[in-house]
Amino acid sequence: MLFNSFSFLIFFPIVVISFFSAPKRFQTVLLLLASCYFYMAFVPQYILILFVLIIIDFFAAQAIGKRIGAERKKFLWLSIFANLGMLFVFKYFNFFNVNLASLSHFLHWNYSPLLLSIVLPLGLSFHIFQSLSYVIEVYRGKYPVEKNFLTYALYVMFFPQMVAGPIERPQHFLPQLKNHHQFDSFKARRGLERMLWGFFKKLVIADNLALVVNGLFGNLPNDGLSLIFLIILFSYQIYCDFSGYSDIAIGSALVLGYDLSENFNRPYASRSIGEFWRRWHISLSSWLRDYVYYSLVFSAKKKTQWKMYWALFITFLCSGLWHGANWTFVVWGALHGIYLVVGSATKKIRDSLSDYAHLSKFPKLHHTLQIMTVFILVSFSFIFFRSESIEQALQIISHLGNGVKSVFAFDGKTFELLKSNFDLAGKTQWVKYCMIVVMETVQYFQARKNTFYIFDIMPKAVRYLWYYVLIFTILIFGYFGKTAFIYFQF
Repeated sequence: MLFNSFSFLIFFPIVVISFFSAPKRFQTVLLLLASCYFYMAFVPQYILILFVLIIIDFFAAQAIGKRIGAERKKFLWLSIFANLGMLFVFKYFNFFNVNLASLSHFLHWNYSPLLLSIVLPLGLSFHIFQSLSYVIEVYRGKYPVEKNFLTYALYVMFFPQMVAGPIERPQHFLPQLKNHHQFDSFKARRGLERMLWGFFKKLVIADNLALVVNGLFGNLPNDGLSLIFLIILFSYQIYCDFSGYSDIAIGSALVLGYDLSENFNRPYASRSIGEFWRRWHISLSSWLRDYVYYSLVFSAKKKTQWKMYWALFITFLCSGLWHGANWTFVVWGALHGIYLVVGSATKKIRDSLSDYAHLSKFPKLHHTLQIMTVFILVSFSFIFFRSESIEQALQIISHLGNGVKSVFAFDGKTFELLKSNFDLAGKTQWVKYCMIVVMETVQYFQARKNTFYIFDIMPKAVRYLWYYVLIFTILIFGYFGKTAFIYFQF
C-alpha cells in the first residue's frame, strides 16, 4: 500500500481509531495485523519470506542469550547467513550470474547463466538490516533478548517504516512497543503536520520532478546545460521522494504515539561529504558505520590511517551494492568512498589553502563555497545512481563540459536553453520549481530553531493558515499518479 494512495487515506484512520480503542493487551496484535495487511497489499505471498526471517532471528537471539563463549557466535552467523543468503537469492543472484557469464565469455569458458524469474520482495534490504541490528546488539550484550515473539515481529513489521525505513535499533524502538499508548493530541497534531509536510515533498515536488526527469532520461538531451539541469532536478527529486517518505513514516508513527529516528536533516546544507552522510539517510549511514566500518577497523591488528581509509572505502562499496544489483550503484558507492577518503587525507592542505586565501575573514562566503562544492559532488554521483547503465552515465558525463562552458558564457543561447528547460512539462512547471525554494526556506527556519516543528511557537491562527496553505498547494499542484517511492526498489 502506497502512502500516496486513496487506500492509505482510508486505512490509516481506521488503524488509529482501532488502536486507541483497543485494550493494552490487544494493541500489539492489532498493529501487527495492520502491518501484515499493509505489506500484503503489494505482493501477498512475500510476507512468508519476512516471517521465515523473523522466526530465524527471534530464535537465534534466544539461543545467543542462553549460551556463552564461542557457542554464541554460531547462532550469530546462522542469523547473518540466513538474512544475507535470502538477500543474495532475491537481489544479487541474477547480477552475480550475468557477470560470471561475462567473465566466462572473456576467458573463453563455456558457462550458461542460470537466471531466476523472481521479484525482489518490497523493502527486503531494510527488513534485513533492522533484524540484523537486533541480533548483533543481543550478541554484543547491548540489548536483552526479547521474550515476546509478537513484540519482536512488530519491531520488524511496523507498517509506517517497514518498507523504506528509518532502520530502527532495538534500544530505541523495542521498549516503545511494550508500552500502552493512549491518544495524545499534541503528538497527533505534530504527527499529522509532519505527514502533511511529507506529502508536500512527495506529491508536489518529487512526483512533478519525476515527470521531467523520467522524460529526459528516456530521451537524453545532447546539450550540456540541459544535462546539468536534469542532474539538479534528480538531486531534488530523490531527496524530496525519500525524505518525504520518512516524514510520512515518522508522522504516522507519532500519531500512534511512537517516536521513530530522524532520517534526514537538510543534507544539501552540508559543508563536507562526511557531514552529508551524517544528514542523509542517517539510519543507514549509522548502521554501516557501527556494523561494517567499525568491524573492519577493529578487526585489523594494527590500526593505521590507511587501513581506516580502506575500511571507509569498503563500507561505501557495500552501501552502493546494498542500494542495487547494478554496477552503477557500485560506482556510486565507490565515488562516495573516494570523496570521503580524499576529503579526510587532504583536510590539512585544504585548511591551509583557505587560510592562504583569507576565506576565514569571510565565513559566509566560505560556507557557501563548501555547500556548493558538496552539492556538485553529490549531484555528480547521482548520475550513476539514476542511470540505467554505466554507458548511459558516461554518455551524460561526456556532454557536461559544454554545459559548464554555457553557464560561464551566459550568452543569448544560454538564456534560450534555460528558458526551454524551465518550460519542460508545461508552462506552469516553473511554479512547481518554486516549491523547491519554499521547501528550502522552511528547512532554513527549521535549522535556525533547531526543530522540525517550527510552527509550535507560532500563534494558533498562523499554524492553521500554514496547514490550509499546504493542503491547497497539494490539491492544486500535486501529482496524483500513485508514483511509487524510489527507495521501495531497495
